Amino acid sequence: MSSRSLPVPDGLAGERVDAGLSRLLGVSRTRAAELAAAGLVTVDDRPVGKSDRLLPGSWLAVELPDAEAAPTADAEPVEGMRVVHDDDDVVVVDKPVGVAAHPSPGWSGPTVVGGLAAAGYRISTSGASERQGVVHRLDVGTSGLMAVAKSERAYSSLKDQFRQRTVDKTYHSVVQGHPDPTRGTVDAPVGRHPTHSYRWAVVADGRPSVTHYDTLEAFRAATLLEIHLETGRTHQIRVHMSALRHPCVGDLTYGADPTLAARLGLQRQWLHAVGLAFDHPGTGERVHLTSAYPDDLAHALEVLRSG
Repeated sequence: MSSRSLPVPDGLAGERVDAGLSRLLGVSRTRAAELAAAGLVTVDDRPVGKSDRLLPGSWLAVELPDAEAAPTADAEPVEGMRVVHDDDDVVVVDKPVGVAAHPSPGWSGPTVVGGLAAAGYRISTSGASERQGVVHRLDVGTSGLMAVAKSERAYSSLKDQFRQRTVDKTYHSVVQGHPDPTRGTVDAPVGRHPTHSYRWAVVADGRPSVTHYDTLEAFRAATLLEIHLETGRTHQIRVHMSALRHPCVGDLTYGADPTLAARLGLQRQWLHAVGLAFDHPGTGERVHLTSAYPDDLAHALEVLRSG
């Protein structure tokens, strides 16, 4: 058995034990419930059930069979990952598609954490062991800007900024069809899909989720949007665009047309984190960073513009 012990972040306050454990360890909610039922989960040294609620600042501990212990990040160079900002507190990378933020059960590919380790970066020791320093994430199939804390004060500051919603995360996405209105807000709770555990969905008991979008350019079959996230749920943009019946082009998981993706030469969703702005943890000055479109997304735009 392998022991894991970690503090309950403010963002999980009030969550059920099985839901919180699932998010913290990357296991399914069903497996988290099984661990709690087996007496393998404690909060502040007290056994808890799957439906008990988490309190911020508590210590959550779990005993995992060795085969289920979360993997640690191996130092592995990541081809195409660029560092766009680096100082004593924060490193920001331009993450390529096909790279995960950190190790997780079932993922054996490259990670941002492993790539930074291979490049000699020392990052914050805060957070779960496999995701130390990670203050926010991008999907494997989403490219763009991602910040990692190098110092403990940076980890604390950036996590707080994300909780306070003062970090400005800007995305561009090409979606199918033409959203009407051309500028709007999607305010709909996001949670696990009721029947497909690998997907997320708009569900009544989901977490509050708000996405703002604006049209940048319209094509015959699709629209380029600028998107700002007020919250940062897993797959939030993809779920909200799908709920509008305008899924991200190439996002076959959430209902995109595979024929259009093939015509554009896309192997993933057209979604890129183009901008990131935050208050520097040391100086307090506002940091603004931008990222250009990768080649595959730029090519798809060219095809759309050509008609």
